[in-house]
Amino acid sequence: MADATGIRPDTDPDRASFSIALNTARDLLVQAAGVFKDTAVDLVDLVGIIGRRVLADLMPDRRIRTRPRVVKRAISKYNARGTIDRTSYKGTISIDILTTRTP
Repeated sequence: MADATGIRPDTDPDRASFSIALNTARDLLVQAAGVFKDTAVDLVDLVGIIGRRVLADLMPDRRIRTRPRVVKRAISKYNARGTIDRTSYKGTISIDILTTRTP
């Protein structure tokens, strides 16, 4: 995707669609299109097919931010509905160790 958008100097790499590149690569593998031969020319052509499809259907430009990025606050600063029992209670634990008798 970066190679395909690098061909056009005015194209932002963020506009390339990953799903289009993935689906094109999957389709080429399923159809066994451009099966590799002994030369590396087929590899360059395979990258060209994917790149041409990515460039043919670019995503729209990103919108300009109207405000700077900030860390978001919690959704609500109020308590959740209902009562939550947050009191702690004392408890006693006893352990009995049983031994077996040998006759």
